[in-house]
Amino acid sequence: MTDTASPLVPVGSFVHPALFYRTTQEYVDTVGAFARAALAADEPCLIAVPGARLEALRPALDEGSDGIDFVDMTVLGRNPGRILAALQGFADRHLGRPARIVGEPIWAGRNHAEILEATRHEALINTAFAHRGATILCPYDVTALSDGVIADARRTHPTIWDRGEDLDSPAYTDPATVCADCDQPLPEPDRATVLAYTVGQLAQVRHHADAWVRTTALTPARQGDLLLALGEATANSLAHGGGSGTLRLWTGENAAVVAEIRDAGQLSDPLAGRSRPRLASADGGRGLWMIHQLCDLVEIRSTGDGLTLRLHLFP
Repeated sequence: MTDTASPLVPVGSFVHPALFYRTTQEYVDTVGAFARAALAADEPCLIAVPGARLEALRPALDEGSDGIDFVDMTVLGRNPGRILAALQGFADRHLGRPARIVGEPIWAGRNHAEILEATRHEALINTAFAHRGATILCPYDVTALSDGVIADARRTHPTIWDRGEDLDSPAYTDPATVCADCDQPLPEPDRATVLAYTVGQLAQVRHHADAWVRTTALTPARQGDLLLALGEATANSLAHGGGSGTLRLWTGENAAVVAEIRDAGQLSDPLAGRSRPRLASADGGRGLWMIHQLCDLVEIRSTGDGLTLRLHLFP
């Protein structure tokens, strides 16, 4: 690999390569070298990859593993909308020092909706980290992922590391365009419970949702998570979505619980909810950020007709 493949990144410079790998050994060699370079340069290093990959990496990094933060991406990134805030938080804890991060948000077994939101995340990294000192390396298993996923990786990463080469990606695309392409129509449920609500009816909404969620396979704790998320979403409808909204509830594949809120609102900031809001902000997307923390998948569609927020929780 060329010398630029493991750069010492000056503060204010951002590098975002995709690593295309084919074998576990190639993965361990490349990611391990990336992490060891961070340790040698005294740069903070975070490795957020699926658990099986963590286990493969640890033996190769034993001597320096105390200086690396390891995170299981299947936990952190179960909802792709949670990942960006975690990466920003890591970089924020080391202000003034270039951060080195490995983030693998897409792995074999992700469903189509999750892949769309993870692809959106990959595009938004370029917006959120612009002008920050960081290198974020994103591995992709080209033997297990579809051609479409790999094509999108070329669109969301300015450079590609492939077979030992550091290459510019001619397919790299503006993040706003990628995000727009991820706004595919949401599939309609076969059957849903529907409740329209307006100002003064939030207690009625909670009672309705509470009674319904008790019939699902969610544990009591996860039922509470859904009710908290719905409280934030429906309150936002009244405050920012025209003063009314429609709630739909249904169960999907594998007993997944889905709640959808539709209102007349708009979402102009693609980072809303994905970046941790500042305490001093008057609004700052705190409710949407909390929703991302509570749910296993969040899908948002903003059109001229209004805003659709679809929340998924898995048993």
